[in-house]
Amino acid sequence: MNTLPRLLWVWMLLLLLACHARAQAPFKPVPPLRTRVTDEVGMLTPDQRQQLESALAYYETKTGSQIAVLIVASTEPEAIEQYGIRVADAWKPGRVGIDDGVLLIVAKDNPKALRRLRIEAGRGVQGVLTDAQSKRILQDTIAPYFRQHDWYGGLHAGVGAIALLLDQASFMAPRRHTRSEMDGYIVLAFFAVAGLTVIIVAFIAIRADRRSRRTSRPVRRAPRDTTYVDSAPAFAFGSNDSSSSDSSSDFSGDGGSFDGGGASGDWSD
Repeated sequence: MNTLPRLLWVWMLLLLLACHARAQAPFKPVPPLRTRVTDEVGMLTPDQRQQLESALAYYETKTGSQIAVLIVASTEPEAIEQYGIRVADAWKPGRVGIDDGVLLIVAKDNPKALRRLRIEAGRGVQGVLTDAQSKRILQDTIAPYFRQHDWYGGLHAGVGAIALLLDQASFMAPRRHTRSEMDGYIVLAFFAVAGLTVIIVAFIAIRADRRSRRTSRPVRRAPRDTTYVDSAPAFAFGSNDSSSSDSSSDFSGDGGSFDGGGASGDWSD
């Protein structure tokens, strides 16, 4: 008579222990942010990843807004929403105070209960990239490509749709000092100092010439040192130009903030 209740208690205890062990499972670490497109599972070919990277870099240069893509195998034990907000808080895409960053996450092997697609919308873009619009991009734009296993086509179309919506907002224009601009400032400062030096030298020479006339003593003048003046063109137009470097070499978030806005979705294989 007492066997059944005991078995029931044992079963409930085992169930609680299993749930506790699942809850204590370590969370997937957030990968470091080094590029705009982070592909941890090889869904994209190197050429496809670079093409998408270049497109996002150009968009950031043109508008200032940052769109980042993260592809992982799974977010277990977390749902993609919880994992997404951890990534957004760590990466901080978008400009500080403007919050115009967007994060697109693909968890390729997630079970459907945890969902496999996620758009995290920064606080500043939620007026144009609403939850409903994010859901529509996932379902109507990305998912049809993914059902055909066209991963690049889906991501390219998805970030394009996000960019079109962000273009409807009136964000502050980007203002970034490029390497060429900084070189220009240095060259201007150099010539300003050189010009001031020439004026001072000319003033001293004029005074010395007047004194020599008064004393009728010949003055031997030292030859003019043209080292810095002659080297100015090489300094200004040197071949060491960082603008030709990889656009993803120094990417980082600009301090954007997130509050969970966006949408999640899936695709059927």
